[in-house]
Amino acid sequence: MAEHPIIAADEVWFAYPEADWALRDVSLRIRAGEYVAIIGPNGAGKTTLAKQFNGLLLPTRGQVRVLGQDTSSLRPRELASAVGYVFQNPDHQIFAATTWQEIAFGPRNLGLSEPEVRARTADALARFGLKKVADAPPAVLGFALRRKVALAAVYAMRPQALILDEPTGGLDWDSVSEVKSAVAGLHAEGHTIVLITHDIALVAKGPERVILLHAGHVLLDASPREAFGRGERLRIAGLVPPQITRLAQRLAPCGLPADVLTVGEFVRAYAGMHSTHGQGGGGVA
Repeated sequence: MAEHPIIAADEVWFAYPEADWALRDVSLRIRAGEYVAIIGPNGAGKTTLAKQFNGLLLPTRGQVRVLGQDTSSLRPRELASAVGYVFQNPDHQIFAATTWQEIAFGPRNLGLSEPEVRARTADALARFGLKKVADAPPAVLGFALRRKVALAAVYAMRPQALILDEPTGGLDWDSVSEVKSAVAGLHAEGHTIVLITHDIALVAKGPERVILLHAGHVLLDASPREAFGRGERLRIAGLVPPQITRLAQRLAPCGLPADVLTVGEFVRAYAGMHSTHGQGGGGVA
């Protein structure tokens, strides 16, 4: 992992006009290649914080740096090539007449050659399973496809970091699986991923780090395993660990690890517990 952060926030405060502070003294570092989840209740400041990372919002006080440069001094083109933002509502991004044009817009706006624009557009269409709708108006596609178009359009600009705002919200199970697989693939290729989500189960299956926001403050910054063990912090924010983790915590007195994150981990731990008891001549009811 790179030594220097791709995103750095120092003592960031932010307030919308005629409103109270949405962010209060937030300092953090996100390093290249990290997969970070930002969680918290509605109104905690998650989206407000993420929009600081690509210059959509600038701090009222404090400083945000991307690749070592203050976001207030960077042009939109420079920020877009470093940090891509996929909005929670894809309709806030989609505007072109065809899916092809939608995806090609970003690379073309970066000043790339037409052969490179075509190559990146074709690659994004193939990667996100959008070839069949390349000539269709994206605005008439189903919600899941519109979300994939928005993600493909940002991916085509090849930003070093991608911010995904509730990427699984409103999707059916199959579409959620497709998006999760796509995001995991991007991270495996070295992209920095910043995930804003209410989906606690999703946080347990990919991100390496959790930032918990509450009332504009960073309440917790830890690995998912550690974060879900901090019940008092989660309760302050009105959150609970995934169901499988809560079950493991209840069974901890019986010997099951309390920091289980997934069903697969639970099954392996439970089977191991049975095996251990069985070898000792006992058993678990």
